[in-house]
Amino acid sequence: MQLHVANHPLIDHKMTLLRDERTPSPVFRELVAELVNLLTYEATRGLHVEDVQLRTPVSEMTGTRVREPLPLAVPIIRAGLGMLDGFLKLMPNCEVGFVGIRRNEETLQPETYAKRLPDNLAHRQCFVLDPMLATGGSLAATVQFLKDAGASEITAICLVAAPEGVELMQREFPEDDVHVLVAALDERLNDDGYIVPGLGDAGDRLYGVAV
Repeated sequence: MQLHVANHPLIDHKMTLLRDERTPSPVFRELVAELVNLLTYEATRGLHVEDVQLRTPVSEMTGTRVREPLPLAVPIIRAGLGMLDGFLKLMPNCEVGFVGIRRNEETLQPETYAKRLPDNLAHRQCFVLDPMLATGGSLAATVQFLKDAGASEITAICLVAAPEGVELMQREFPEDDVHVLVAALDERLNDDGYIVPGLGDAGDRLYGVAV
C-alpha cells in the first residue's frame, strides 16, 4: 500500500472549516464535496486513457479520453455516500458500486451488511470513498472485496487518517497496487476508536443522528 498525503493550501483551509464543531451539516456536506473534488483530481493522475482523433475548428488533432472499461467508484455506506457527488463531478461516466459496513462499537471490528459490486473487476480501476481511515477495518475489508473480484488497481480517497489505520492497510496490502490518498494524517486513535483531533463522526455530521 502506498500512502499519499495531499499538500495544498486550499485543502488545508477547507479541512480546518470541516473540523470545526460549529460547522452545520449543510456546510459540512458542501465542504466534503469540495474536498473530494480536489482529491479526485490528484487521485486520477494514473487514469487509463487512450488516443482519439478529432477535428477542432482549426485542424485535425489527437486528443485523449478515458479508456474502457470505465472506472468504478465504491462509496462505503453511509458516510462514503457524502463523498460520491464530489467524485462524480469530475468522473460523471464512472460506474458506482456500494459496500455497507458498520463498526461494532464494542469490538471496533467491521461488520458487512450490504455489498453490490460487479463479479469481474479485472482491468478495472477502482476508487473507494470513505471519509475516515480510523482502525482501517472497513477500508481493508472493502479493498479485499475488490481484489477478490479481480481488481488490481485500487485507490482509496479519505479525508482524515490515523496512523493505526495506515499501519493496518500497509500490513494487509504490502503490494504497490493499493493507494490511499488522504487530506490529512492525524495524531492517533482514542480509546473509543475515534481519530484525534479528527472531525467527529463523519456520518452524523453529514446526515444527523438517525435513531
